[in-house]
Amino acid sequence: MLDIKFIRDNLDQVQTMLKNRKNNLDLTDFTDLDVKRRELIQKSDELKNERKTTSKEIGAMMKAGQDASDIRARVTAIGEEIKEIDAELRDIESQLFDIVSRIPNMLHPSVPIGLTEEDNIEVHAWGNPSEMAFEPKDHVDLGTQLGILDMETATKLTGARFALLRGDGARLERALIQFMIDVHREQGYFEVLPPFIVNGDSMFGTGQFPKMKEDVFKLEGLDYYLIPTAEVPVTNIHRDDILKADQLPINYQAFTPCFRSEAGAHGKDTRGLIRQHQFNKVELVKFVHPETGEAELEKLLKDAEEILERLELPYRTVQLCSGDLSFSAAKCYDIEVWLPGQQKFREISSCSLFTDFQARRAKIRFKHDGKNQFVNTLNGSGLAVGRTLVAILENGQQEDGTIALPKALQPYLGGQAKIEKQIQ
Repeated sequence: MLDIKFIRDNLDQVQTMLKNRKNNLDLTDFTDLDVKRRELIQKSDELKNERKTTSKEIGAMMKAGQDASDIRARVTAIGEEIKEIDAELRDIESQLFDIVSRIPNMLHPSVPIGLTEEDNIEVHAWGNPSEMAFEPKDHVDLGTQLGILDMETATKLTGARFALLRGDGARLERALIQFMIDVHREQGYFEVLPPFIVNGDSMFGTGQFPKMKEDVFKLEGLDYYLIPTAEVPVTNIHRDDILKADQLPINYQAFTPCFRSEAGAHGKDTRGLIRQHQFNKVELVKFVHPETGEAELEKLLKDAEEILERLELPYRTVQLCSGDLSFSAAKCYDIEVWLPGQQKFREISSCSLFTDFQARRAKIRFKHDGKNQFVNTLNGSGLAVGRTLVAILENGQQEDGTIALPKALQPYLGGQAKIEKQIQ
């Protein structure tokens, strides 16, 4: 959330940011409401001071034996007027809060201005997309033929955009999770296992609410929601906390399932594991000093990229343009892995710097020079497990239909070097 004073003093910049983000939020009422709010606060304060002064006069008159009934009536009238003003003030502040809570984060100066993913800028690439001597298949055909991926049964069990992994497919998913957790522990991330259900305050704290309510699953009759990402519960671990400066940076990692309704994604990536309602992810979350936010983003990015390099999966990293950034992010890199079955790079991680935007919403502060200051928060996928599994299947496919497994992963599978057709 942006500071209301910042919005007031930099309204033109905020409106330019909205334009560059392709956000059509109307700020027409903001100035009028803000002016009215300050007028009411001033009027309320004046009346309270008058009531205090007048009340003292009542005491003095009573000591002098004078009739204070008129002044008492004035104090009562002042009290009623204050109640009316304060009620109007609460209504205006509610309207202002609704507007401010829907304003996205300001853009970092380094963010390229653009409208679509076509305007994103490649900043790094690693590995060479493999050239196969045969026509590569996508992960759905590979997984189905090997008997490790069963989309049909998952649809019977639940519906579209769910998957059932079998045999070595299930083992590979678990191996990837443990491999990622182990690497990130080496990198200095402390592991937590949070609840997979959070309340509305947690969703607001990271910026999912109010804008993205349609993209989450709600438990009927409760202010409980299935998490869309571990970013939500892990960031909210320190909601309302005042940390010590020497605690920073705090680096967390968490494996969780993630649940997304994908309400706005009809017709996109409906085949296979790319866009599911339920998927696994290992998430990295950082709480850092504001002066180190940019440097910590670069480190976070390298930590996520290392997973792909150890797995020998070709990838590229792009910096997102203004029109492709998420609501809360000031700056973001996407890591895109090469998928030979689709002959394209696909996103497998997003690493974002939120500056103090989430910290202001969630009231996450630290004591600095005797004053409370908002931390900077960051998060990144390290990585989306299902998409990593897809990349291993497609990049490791052999002409005989088997899958060669990355050497770094083989110890997590008892030394197994390839996946063959399942017998069960």
